[in-house]
Amino acid sequence: MSKDPIDVFDKQGDPAVLYLADGSAPIQGKSFGAAVDISGEVVFNTGMVGYPEALTDPSYRGQILVLTYPLVGNYGVPDFSVKDNHGLPKYFESSEIHISGLIVSEYSFEHSHWAAFKSLSDWLVENNIPALYGVDTRALTKKLREHGSMLGRIAVNPAVIEDSIDLSLFADPNKRNLVAEVSTKEIVVYNKGATPRIIAYDCGMKYNIIRYLAETHKVQLTVVPFNYNLKENPSKIEWDGLFLSNGPGDPTMCPETIASIQYALALEDPKPIFGICLGNQLLALAAGAKTYKMKYGNRGMNQPAIDLRTGRCYITPQNHGFAVDTASLPEFWKPLFLNANDLTNEGIVHTSKPFFSVQFHPEASGGPTDTGFLFEKFVGHVRKIPQPLVLQDGLNFERKNYKKVLLVGSGGLSIGQAGEFDYSGSQCIKALKEEGIEVILINPNIATVQTSQEKEDKQSRAADRVYFLPIQPDVVMDIIHKERPDGIIVSMGGQTALNVGIELWRRGELQKAGVEVLGTQIPVIEATEDREIFSEKLKEIGETIALSYSATTIDEAIEAANKIGYPVLIRAAYALGGLGSGFAADDNELRDMAAKAFTTSSQILIDQDLRGWKELEYEVVRDASDNCITVCNMENFDPLGIHTGDSIVVAPSQTLTNSEYFMLRRTAIKVVRHLGIVGECNIQYALHPESERYCIIEVNARLSRSSALASKATGYPLAYVATKISLGKDLVSIRNSVTKTTTACFEPSLDYCVVKMPRWDLKKFSRVSNKLGSSMLSVGEVMAIGRTFEEVIQKACRMVNPSLDGLEGTDSNMIDSSADLETSLKTPTDTRLFAVQKALEDGWSVDRVHDLTKIDRWFLNKLLNIARMRNAVKQIGSLPALVATNGGERLRALKIAGFSDRQIARYVGEAAGIEGESRVREERKNLGVLPVVKQIDTLAAEFPAQTNYLYVTYSGDTDDIPESTYSSEARPKSSGSYHRRARSYSNAEASRSLTEAKDRGVVVLGCGAYCIGSSVEFDWCAVSCVRQLRSEGFKSIIINYNPETVSTDYDESDRLYFEELSTERVIDIYEREAASGVVVSVGGQIPNNLAGPLAYSGVNILGTSAVDIERAEDRKQFSAMLDSIGIRQPEWSVLSSTEEAIAFAQKVKFPVLVRPSFVLSGAAMRVAADETQLRNFLALATEVGNDKPVVVTKFVVNAKEIEFDAVANQGHILNYAIGEHLENAGVHSGDATVILPAQKLYVSTIRQVKKYASAIAKALRITGPFNIQFMAKGNEVQVIECNLRASRTFPFVSKTLNHNFISLATRAMVGVKASPYKISLLDIEYVCVKAPMFSFTRLRGADPTLGVEMASTGEVACFGEDVHEALLQSMLSTNFKLPKNRTILLSIASEEFRHEFAESAVILAGLGYKLYGTPGTAKYYQDVKGLSIISVLKSESESDDGPGTAVNEIKQGNIDLVINLSEGSTRREEVTCGYIIRRAAVDFGVSLITDVKCAIALTECFERGMDVERPAPQHIGEFYQIPTIGWSNN
Repeated sequence: MSKDPIDVFDKQGDPAVLYLADGSAPIQGKSFGAAVDISGEVVFNTGMVGYPEALTDPSYRGQILVLTYPLVGNYGVPDFSVKDNHGLPKYFESSEIHISGLIVSEYSFEHSHWAAFKSLSDWLVENNIPALYGVDTRALTKKLREHGSMLGRIAVNPAVIEDSIDLSLFADPNKRNLVAEVSTKEIVVYNKGATPRIIAYDCGMKYNIIRYLAETHKVQLTVVPFNYNLKENPSKIEWDGLFLSNGPGDPTMCPETIASIQYALALEDPKPIFGICLGNQLLALAAGAKTYKMKYGNRGMNQPAIDLRTGRCYITPQNHGFAVDTASLPEFWKPLFLNANDLTNEGIVHTSKPFFSVQFHPEASGGPTDTGFLFEKFVGHVRKIPQPLVLQDGLNFERKNYKKVLLVGSGGLSIGQAGEFDYSGSQCIKALKEEGIEVILINPNIATVQTSQEKEDKQSRAADRVYFLPIQPDVVMDIIHKERPDGIIVSMGGQTALNVGIELWRRGELQKAGVEVLGTQIPVIEATEDREIFSEKLKEIGETIALSYSATTIDEAIEAANKIGYPVLIRAAYALGGLGSGFAADDNELRDMAAKAFTTSSQILIDQDLRGWKELEYEVVRDASDNCITVCNMENFDPLGIHTGDSIVVAPSQTLTNSEYFMLRRTAIKVVRHLGIVGECNIQYALHPESERYCIIEVNARLSRSSALASKATGYPLAYVATKISLGKDLVSIRNSVTKTTTACFEPSLDYCVVKMPRWDLKKFSRVSNKLGSSMLSVGEVMAIGRTFEEVIQKACRMVNPSLDGLEGTDSNMIDSSADLETSLKTPTDTRLFAVQKALEDGWSVDRVHDLTKIDRWFLNKLLNIARMRNAVKQIGSLPALVATNGGERLRALKIAGFSDRQIARYVGEAAGIEGESRVREERKNLGVLPVVKQIDTLAAEFPAQTNYLYVTYSGDTDDIPESTYSSEARPKSSGSYHRRARSYSNAEASRSLTEAKDRGVVVLGCGAYCIGSSVEFDWCAVSCVRQLRSEGFKSIIINYNPETVSTDYDESDRLYFEELSTERVIDIYEREAASGVVVSVGGQIPNNLAGPLAYSGVNILGTSAVDIERAEDRKQFSAMLDSIGIRQPEWSVLSSTEEAIAFAQKVKFPVLVRPSFVLSGAAMRVAADETQLRNFLALATEVGNDKPVVVTKFVVNAKEIEFDAVANQGHILNYAIGEHLENAGVHSGDATVILPAQKLYVSTIRQVKKYASAIAKALRITGPFNIQFMAKGNEVQVIECNLRASRTFPFVSKTLNHNFISLATRAMVGVKASPYKISLLDIEYVCVKAPMFSFTRLRGADPTLGVEMASTGEVACFGEDVHEALLQSMLSTNFKLPKNRTILLSIASEEFRHEFAESAVILAGLGYKLYGTPGTAKYYQDVKGLSIISVLKSESESDDGPGTAVNEIKQGNIDLVINLSEGSTRREEVTCGYIIRRAAVDFGVSLITDVKCAIALTECFERGMDVERPAPQHIGEFYQIPTIGWSNN
């Protein structure tokens, strides 16, 4: 770290420039190659790996090569002296570098790979090849695409950079005989004496062709110069077949070669001829056809070529600038292959003689070897072996016409199965509807977009009928019997849907009902889910999984573990997201873990421990015609040992060579074909970090979390394509959704880098370890896009946690300063990344950090760059000093490395908050340092794309989209108070004409990462808002970075920015788009918190003003406002010292509630029952709330909580809904069971709620959505809080009432007519109950009890004709299991709750339930109610599970349901007997109820016989149609 701080900003290398012959402005960069000036033809290659192979490919002779993938040099260059069996350099394609020069975006000065011998830079210098980096290669590629390949000249360290240079300095390599330059000068024979004997014309032949023919096919290969006279045959070579190689330049410059081919074609006894690339053109010319120069050629690794005999499509590597003119082919010659994208010729064949050639490279290197079989075909011809005719399977053309399809959703969001299945399900529905198919959906997740049925939608992307019912085999069969669908899709709803499909298949019920499983068939899915079958299947094709055994008993598990050797990984079969898995170090640990795993599955798996190996995954798509592609490959930042859902994932892989990348791709395709998967799947590998050894971890034969990530990372809609394939379509006939002109049978080329980072919420749960392992713990994820790794990793950190300014160690406040840093690095946790960064900031070496973490050194070197730049800026210390010299270049270097304005402001000592950030922004803009907007187009700019899928970066000079015709610059409008400025500006902006506003467009801020408290419901809100804007004629612009969402599907908006939700980035986009305003109220807390800083910066906030939002969010201002308008609230006080808070608590009497401002899901909100707890909680709240006020209020016990959701326009309420919580106040509203319409509220209570809400709406001048929580005790109503944004209950309310509240709010916010819906809550003849979905099974050690801080990860809702039917269905939808054996354990702490539940206990006993009770509870009910109840002992510690204890009964499977009611909502940190019982219930899969109101309501359901009889399934439309008195719901 001793580097001069100034050096860190200066790019390494001499200044260098690329001049183009069209006279355009010179392109400047820095040199990382030889200091020589050269000229050549400028061409581009879209491959993402394989630069050593490309640079030594003779076909590039004389060309300046532009690599479109931005990060180059990552894995160095291997040793040239390592030879293969034929004495050829093993890792290269010729004996020298053939390109004239190299142009890249970003060069990695520090490489990392076990096979690397030197850096790319050193290799180029040794070979006298110049190279530039720091170039906007995307802009250059687009220029070449539009104008065609052109001549260029590289000048290194020029004395002066001219605007243009003399045309005489540009030498055209195509005028030279390039083939003569690269062809062998002597005859070389490989495998002398072998048969058959083949002559190969070397026109620039790649070494891998020699390896294919000599090594793989064991022929005698005689390589001759391009001008060898075959007719004269001076060397008397005996030959049986002729091979024509690839090569550079114009084929017409090889008349000697053409003459020899013509001689061979004319032989009476024809000998087989096979040509590749240039060889294809030479064969065509010899046959009498013509060739032509292409505009910019095809160079890359992903060109789709269709075999015109079979219709099969192959992914091919190519490198050519000339092509055969198909129309000029003479008689008896036909085209053999066709390019599926540009329809150019890809091969020719003689109709009766064994002559054929292809334009692509079957030998690859670099690239895929899918067409390597052509060598076999050629050698077969030579050996006179009849070549089998390859025909398509006729069955593939039996297109079935499906009329009705049942789609099985994934249910409530949980850890391991989140919003990605809303995205995939929505894509699936869209694909089915395009084919005119009726779609039936079962999914009780009311918060999702896929369960929407908008009236205005004309059903183009909505399911025809939606069943909000539990996803259980019997329920699905009930729907099948009612709806009679032709097909069922179980691959789009995660493990939940898959398990239902497997169960129904095994029972034979789907077959009996004549329902076809679309896509991958169930036996194939079973083969991937059952380790033993999977292992056997892989052995059949010579592939292996990690050592693994299955076990059905604990003894079998121990035996398996001892065979493999400890440590081992334990996993439950058929489990979601690694549920029930972990590492065991010995027999004892294995015993404990196996017992728990067996509660979730009948089979467990014991696997070899591969921690430290690299983890990689490929997304694979295959159709029924056997076309097979890999859409995306991804590399985990963390080594193996951490569940991929908890890993930072990078796409595409950064540290794989061409050989490794395509080795794993080849295996993926081989495995998928062998298994018979049709549709989409994901394959995961472990790759040894020091060799090419690998093993397969697993195959997911369904859409997974990775599929959503891969779709968003590449722009390739996997779920949509997989659905089309499941209907029998082939990949070639499906269009690329982004380009609209090319086929979907291609592999995307990325010219950017993507990082997925998980979001955890482990701090919400006491006693939950934050160690990461094989069981997934994250609740959400973000995806960052950019053109340097430093940029994307820093972006991702800010996305995951908006309070972070970037990737920092010491300053992040994410690491425990008292913890030992070495231990923090060794142990994977949710904060290890920040510990790594701290170590690098503190001067630790990359090698030392690598030894402790096993994170690849390439990634660590990138983090080191960030650390060095941070330290350098801090050392400089002030903004004027930072920009004193080369200010623009320094700021640009920081921005390219992903530093935010806020981060830079803090480093140089500017004011905290928006003011310091604004100073840096102003300085940066003055220096001309501005970001550019780039498109994601799936093909690295090779083809034009009208895509609206965008990201913002500083690694580039030009925008991909035209600037707005309107001008807009967000600027604070005057000095003076922020409040006055914000409001006057908002009013001025609002007066613009509506037409202009529609043209300018509206920016909608999305929800960001899913976390506890902000989940898919806010994505539904954002999508509803965008859809309404579009239907009103507004241009809609969405900003969001969550790959799991529907809002980040580029079909949903006019412009999609996959970007940060930060003040800086929102202003960048707002100015760039010249938008008329920004909607902050539909994405949850993150966008809502931006209202103030955005308004301060001059952004027009649509809807409620930023000032009023702050008045509601700031607890102190809000409480004072309620007092001023005479609205009751619990007594409150703003904390200025702990002592004052304690005095207040003693005055109003404990318990009290501690609540910080501006937080989500009750973060750090706690109920304190005594002084000790209050002190602890106050410390936590001030830490979470930073500088925001913390308020202490009186906590009212046993009050009823009421949820009020509404839409207002200029302070007047348009529509509202009143829902009641089943649980008493004190349970966070996100964890509460909510009933709508409310069933048990007094009319006077409802009247008071409406009166208060109306007064608050008026006082806060609300326009848009809002939510108020009230509590009622007796007839007294008090306000708990008000959110001036959409709440998580908006989708629930909108779907229950069949009116979209967000659509109405959107109309109000943008100033179009907003008429209230006709809703009469009292006349609705059905009930909807929303129930929370918890993930306690994953959170080892968490106390599964409810309190004021939210713990649920998702929600479901079901409808019923009465509250009990709706309640029980919604509970079943959360995976609650009915007590089949009719045994219930009661453990009730307080006398009050025992008394309240007494009647229910009597009912349960009367219904024949066998009741167990802990001693106090059992005695109470025996004494008071005379019940026969079996007494069981409480456990004093977690290991106390002997006979007679409650825990033992649970473990033995003797208890079906636990009703455990602890005291109140206060959180205690100590391990209690109640905690041990609750935890045991969760760990052993026993249903648990911890709230007295829920327990009573459930008993009432049982009393009505609902535990025995299932209601007939009804879709939501049937509930809407229930007749009401006096009004209509149409």
